[in-house]
Amino acid sequence: MPVLATFGIPILGSFLTLIADRINGVLRNLLAVLTVAATLVSAVMLIPIAKETTSVILGSSAYPGFGFDFIIDGLGVYVAIMSALIGLLIVVYSVGYMKDYSHLGEYYFLVVLFLGAMMGLVLSGNLLLIYIFWEITAICSWRLIGFFRDPLHLRNADTALLITVFGSFCMLAGIEMIWHQTGTMVISEVHGHTISDTAILLMFIGVLAKSAQVPLQVWLPGAGVAPSPVTALLHSAVLVVIGVFAFARIFVGAFDLPLNWQVITSVVATVTILVASCAALVETNAKRILAYSTFGQLAYVYLGFASMTSIGLVGGLLFLLAHSLAKAGLFLCVGIVEHRTHCRDIRELGGLMRVMPITAIAFILCALTIIGFPPTAGFTGKLMIIFGTLESGRSVFAIFAVIGAMLSIAYTLRLFNSVFLGPKLSHDVREGTPGMVFIVSSFAVLSLVIGLAAAPLLDIVRVVVQQMVS
Repeated sequence: MPVLATFGIPILGSFLTLIADRINGVLRNLLAVLTVAATLVSAVMLIPIAKETTSVILGSSAYPGFGFDFIIDGLGVYVAIMSALIGLLIVVYSVGYMKDYSHLGEYYFLVVLFLGAMMGLVLSGNLLLIYIFWEITAICSWRLIGFFRDPLHLRNADTALLITVFGSFCMLAGIEMIWHQTGTMVISEVHGHTISDTAILLMFIGVLAKSAQVPLQVWLPGAGVAPSPVTALLHSAVLVVIGVFAFARIFVGAFDLPLNWQVITSVVATVTILVASCAALVETNAKRILAYSTFGQLAYVYLGFASMTSIGLVGGLLFLLAHSLAKAGLFLCVGIVEHRTHCRDIRELGGLMRVMPITAIAFILCALTIIGFPPTAGFTGKLMIIFGTLESGRSVFAIFAVIGAMLSIAYTLRLFNSVFLGPKLSHDVREGTPGMVFIVSSFAVLSLVIGLAAAPLLDIVRVVVQQMVS
């Protein structure tokens, strides 16, 4: 079955990479790349099935309310293809970036398993099954953040694990309450039911913790101690996107989010945008600046979803794709800089555009998407989110969203200027490896393409939204 292949291939492939690592490093790398590529192909093959929301039951369970139920629909396939594509490019980038480090068998095992858990999560049709895959991603991210085994890195990894697992335990309690209140945990069966505010709150905490929204955002900047391919993966395609996906699946697709919770979500999103923007403006660590940008930009997606309007939902999903592609490119560009200079402090960098012109151009092209410069998809998505917020009658939040967009221009251009422009400082560096440069260029091109092809892409996203709310 295609759905089984989509998450089964990377989960099985992750263990095969451990075996291949014992044989040959080249074989291990090749197997990791081919596994993620096959995952992407499997996800694409789900598109014809997703045109009609399809439920698939792979097996029953002796536990009441739980079964191996999966949903093949527009939302799940949209996020699966996005994650698999970005994951594939990141794994190819890793071949050049990670070649001089130890424990590479563990690295590729965790990255591929991470993607497999993501595929299973976005296609799960049972709340408890979502939770199981949710926890697998938490364990993988914990090991990947502490990959270098430095005491500081391990503390940051433990912080990320504690906060996200706290959120997931709250989510588990919320799932149990939903089961008691509705008699089922199957998403297609709970559709239209009303659940208590306590259950919503518990689920909401889990979502906020995973996507690092205020006040549970403190773990994400510390995750930047991981290798740059890992930070690109966590911040763009997998970890933080899980929270956004769960919000869409549960609070938009399964339950109608009550009006008071729409306002609460808008408040949290707006505060997160402002907090992240202000922190990024004073930060001097390049990867931490991008980390603040990550949860600040994801807050726009929440703002669009909280509007519960068609234009806001479409804008949120479009901006999610634009942000994921562009932010992965930005992290990998900074990864090249760090790989060559062994420095993340923007005060000690400068003038690198003279020696890294391709990386610099790729960076600014991805940055234009993040700040929402027309005609990028970032501009279209943010604009639709703001219009959706206005349409829902929450003009105050729309005003703050515009202010946050202007602040994002300031901190993003500050980062570009500090690293690539200005006087050349004492770093004898050159461009990254051909493979690494090709990948960051690919992300830049993809960011441009989805902006120029916004019209057909919007048609696809509108179909996804119609399936979600129907």
